[in-house]
Amino acid sequence: MTSVGGTVRAPDYDPWELREQVALGAVPYVLLGISTLLGLLVYPNTPAGIAAMLGLTALAAGWIAWMVTLHPRWRERTVLAAVYYTGLLAVLGALIAVNPLYGFAVMVGYVHAFMLPSPWRFAGIGVTAAFSAASQLGGFAVIVEATPVYLLALLINAAVATTFCMFGWRVEEQSAQRKRVIDELAEANARLEAALEENAGLQAQLLTQAREAGVQDERQRMAGEIHDTVAQGLAGVVAQLQAARQAHERGADWLRHVDVAHEMARESLTEARRSVHALRPSELEDAALPDALGEIAERWTAAHGVPARFTTTGTVQAVHPEVEGTLLRTAQEALVNVAKHAAASRVALTLSYMGDVVMLDVRDDGAGFAPDLVRPTAGGGHGLAAMRRRVARVAGRLEIESAPGAGTALSACVPAVPAEALP
Repeated sequence: MTSVGGTVRAPDYDPWELREQVALGAVPYVLLGISTLLGLLVYPNTPAGIAAMLGLTALAAGWIAWMVTLHPRWRERTVLAAVYYTGLLAVLGALIAVNPLYGFAVMVGYVHAFMLPSPWRFAGIGVTAAFSAASQLGGFAVIVEATPVYLLALLINAAVATTFCMFGWRVEEQSAQRKRVIDELAEANARLEAALEENAGLQAQLLTQAREAGVQDERQRMAGEIHDTVAQGLAGVVAQLQAARQAHERGADWLRHVDVAHEMARESLTEARRSVHALRPSELEDAALPDALGEIAERWTAAHGVPARFTTTGTVQAVHPEVEGTLLRTAQEALVNVAKHAAASRVALTLSYMGDVVMLDVRDDGAGFAPDLVRPTAGGGHGLAAMRRRVARVAGRLEIESAPGAGTALSACVPAVPAEALP
């Protein structure tokens, strides 16, 4: 029996077990019929004896039909099973007393002993074996007349019946165990299907979240690219135009600053277009990262009149383009900040290849600042946050050491991911 939703349902049988159950259900009636037929044809009896035999047979058949055939679930209730088996043995004993040939019908006691709890089954088999031995020797009178022979027959019947019943019960237990395992597997499969459905829902949710995160990341990327290209370029153009005005007022060569501003505006426009298409910085198209950083330092020195010295340490190795782009943009942003805020007299850039990491250091001897107090405002302050996001995007870290009047040291450390490791 299995339980579904708190209700008990009949066990599920395969075709062979179903035929077996039908056969076992018919066995008691077949054995009673055979015994009755033999008793009428072979065993001499009086009319009163025949009437008693037929009456007891009808009583036995009705008892079995009512307690087992019509109410199969009663066998699972211990008290009712014990009442049924006791009544069955009483009727079978009375039949043997009337006609010993009903020993055939007594075998029903062996078949139905499985309805009893385990400790009581052997007692039921013992009583049934006693009835079988008496029937085989001609009736209950043999118990007194030939006690040793009866005891021997009882022993043989009990031993054989116990052996076969134990094998049968063992097979039944194994079958029940297999059914339990099958039921557990079915429940596990149902839980697995439910989990798969839940996982499918979670996967769809994760895909939605990933899509939203991708949109947000793309927005941040575009904001960073605009800051690194258009904003920096415009800041440089403004600075050069201010320098041109001051040079014009002094009567100096102001056209040089205008030319620099024009070139910076052209480069910023090109970089803005490249950023929209998520392409590599133009400086890295035809040059390695150390060469590109060296060229950026030279241009920055020419534009601002402050020496920016670039140094490379370690063995140069090709790393993934996104990693190189991150370091180059970080250097550009750091130099922009130096030009806007530091009032430095010298700047040093160092690119260090250290096996599994690449480190960029930018140091200046300028005014310095308190990094913990810097907050983005409408007028600026986004540069440090943009650098941190950019470096974090490639699993790197950005550290800034500065104090008012003590200069600034910026360090970006990123993994040296090989150029062919990522698509």
